Amino acid sequence: MQLLKVRVRVSVCLTSDLCVTPLGLEGDVDLRFLLVGGELLKVKSSSWKKNRFYKLQEDCTTMWHESHRTFKRNQTFSIDDVDSVRKGRQSEGLQKHTEAHVEDLCFSIIFKGRRRNLDLVAASVEEARQWVNGLEKILSNMKKLNRHWIFNCMRKADKNKDNKITLKELKHFLRQINIEVDDMYAEVLFAKCDKSNSGSLEGPEIKHFYDLLIYREEIDVIYGKYATTGEQMSVKNLLNFLLNEQREVASMEDAVRLIERYELDDSAKQKNHMTKDGFLMYLQQEEGSILNPAHKEVFQDMSQPINHYFISSSHNTYLMEDQLKGHSSTEAYIKALMKSCRCVELDCWDGPHGEPIIYHGHTLTSKVLFKDVIKAIKEYAFKTSEYPVILSLENHCTLEQQKLMAQHMISILGSALLTSPLEDQMPTAFPSPQLKGRFIIKGKRLNKLDAVYSNTSPGVEEDCVSEEDEAAETNNSKTDSNGQKAKPKKSKIKLAKELSDLVIYCKSVHFSGFEHAKDNQAFYEMSSFKESKAVNLAETAVNAFIHHNMTKLSRIYPAGSRTDSSNYDPVPLWNAGCQIVALNFQTPSKEMDLNQGRFRSNGQSGYVLKPDFQRYPGTEFDPVTLTKGPWLKHKNFHVMVISAQQLPKINKDKCKSIVDPLVKVEIYGVPADTCSKETRSIENNGFNPMWNETFQFDIHVPELALVRFLVEDYDSTSQNDLIGQYCLPLTSLQNGYRQVPLLTKHGDVIPSAGLFVHLMLLDSK
Repeated sequence: MQLLKVRVRVSVCLTSDLCVTPLGLEGDVDLRFLLVGGELLKVKSSSWKKNRFYKLQEDCTTMWHESHRTFKRNQTFSIDDVDSVRKGRQSEGLQKHTEAHVEDLCFSIIFKGRRRNLDLVAASVEEARQWVNGLEKILSNMKKLNRHWIFNCMRKADKNKDNKITLKELKHFLRQINIEVDDMYAEVLFAKCDKSNSGSLEGPEIKHFYDLLIYREEIDVIYGKYATTGEQMSVKNLLNFLLNEQREVASMEDAVRLIERYELDDSAKQKNHMTKDGFLMYLQQEEGSILNPAHKEVFQDMSQPINHYFISSSHNTYLMEDQLKGHSSTEAYIKALMKSCRCVELDCWDGPHGEPIIYHGHTLTSKVLFKDVIKAIKEYAFKTSEYPVILSLENHCTLEQQKLMAQHMISILGSALLTSPLEDQMPTAFPSPQLKGRFIIKGKRLNKLDAVYSNTSPGVEEDCVSEEDEAAETNNSKTDSNGQKAKPKKSKIKLAKELSDLVIYCKSVHFSGFEHAKDNQAFYEMSSFKESKAVNLAETAVNAFIHHNMTKLSRIYPAGSRTDSSNYDPVPLWNAGCQIVALNFQTPSKEMDLNQGRFRSNGQSGYVLKPDFQRYPGTEFDPVTLTKGPWLKHKNFHVMVISAQQLPKINKDKCKSIVDPLVKVEIYGVPADTCSKETRSIENNGFNPMWNETFQFDIHVPELALVRFLVEDYDSTSQNDLIGQYCLPLTSLQNGYRQVPLLTKHGDVIPSAGLFVHLMLLDSK
């Protein structure tokens, strides 16, 4: 590799009037409908339903709507902030505050992060269809076109709307796209493009300015190194690049396929050549991404018992915010399930009118009906992943409401609910994730599973206590004056047979030690561990923990003292083979970035097969001491952080708030592999900063390692601000020159932004 000095010009279509009609949607009927706009009924509550006018602005990236607030008459929101559009009464608000007969008139705009949904009712079925179709087309188009926002910034810079850009407007535009330049440089750039000497840029001059702006220095030198056929890259040149630089197992047919897919110039395509534009297009698409495209699909063996997999899991899934006074909502379940979460938690309590409710007991968190949660789970459980979902019940209800819980699950989930073992005789192991589209209940059970085959009736069990309460009481029991452990006061309940019978493969039991579990626990009997207990075991008895998890499931959950719903580090628990490491999905954090990274591969199925050394009997693997064994596959990981493109501003409201970006490369895994290195900061450039800095990491257990790229805005006087991040398993990355997408703290893709890196993961000599 070498330092990169030369620039490349990328041609794009830009009309003189800065038209930003999305490519492929010119003349689209639904798009025209959005641009004209119309009146919709905005629904906030049963008593707050008001007509408001909505329309898509001409930039096709901003939605305008009227407001009757005194100081906010006109309001807008960016389409970039929209996650999805749901047709029908598919939000908690519409289900609560509208009647069933308006189902076909309703739709909801779902925002990224914690912003509240926008629930709307159209005047007719056809209008509702056009709103939904039009918005979905815009969303789909914006995900494909990664430079759309530049056009929007250009349009905003044209203050007097004369389709020309003056020097003053140019300076404003550069600040908008996160570049701070001195006046002299701005004047030189402006003069270079103002061929007509008119004092403003228009038409081809704007296009020339745009071409200068999006130069990629680094691409020119890479392309020039391999384009040895008449200054273009032949199919043979491209193959050499794939084999030697990208370290791919590629053939001539693979190179031809890339040219056919990404080359924009027909004459070059006919000669089986790739131009610079086509080469850049390839680098920015799936094949040029850091994530191995094969790992975007399910590629692992999915036929093993579910305890052989890490399972994406949520704690207090019903909460949108903190666990003291946060909002409980079915929307929280939808968001978690759409992120491929495969184990969700339901804290169940007696509710009014005989209907069980879900909330964080004895707190000010709001309440949601149990049956509404089950309906939402039924609707959204398998939209992202088809693999089984575990419903983890924390049961605090009386017998009557427990029976109603069982009735709701049976009637709503229907045949998808697993209500009996899959085998004709007593099973000896868990089913595999191939149990697609099914729900598994985790909770207390009155008797052993073999009672299913003996037709014994246990009646009603003596007092029992919910699993997390039990663990908390065990850990918090006090010592009396004689030094003896005082018996804690338990909030005990009776367990209804109807609910007990639904617990098949995940019976909750108290943990009394690894030896006791080995001798007394059936495979389907599992324990939950508070984080402190689990972390202690992962430090002091990790090999025993790993062996325990070879035959049983373990669930870890955050300490109750985390009233802000913060998260603990999941990595040491994964290292110990724990499958259900439950995190607060509603809380943005480094820990959630790691969770998203762990489950980014294997088709984002929510199930990731544990390494074989965490699955085979007799393993001596210890992530702390790292004795010799098949887990030691020493690698050298070389990372060159080259550049970044189109980083977002931290504070969009402050025009002059230009970022000073730096990049951190972090490794998480066994303690010997955990490491972090960072680049210098680049002052006042978030549009095209360049570092060309190289790091090396020694990796001992690559199968458990995660790599996280973190881009921050440097601040000398306070903590750096997050600009974007991306995490993935080390074994799922591709070598060579790769584009790294950047995500917000909530895990949403930042349009246009990315890192450009060179990676090499090599066997250590």
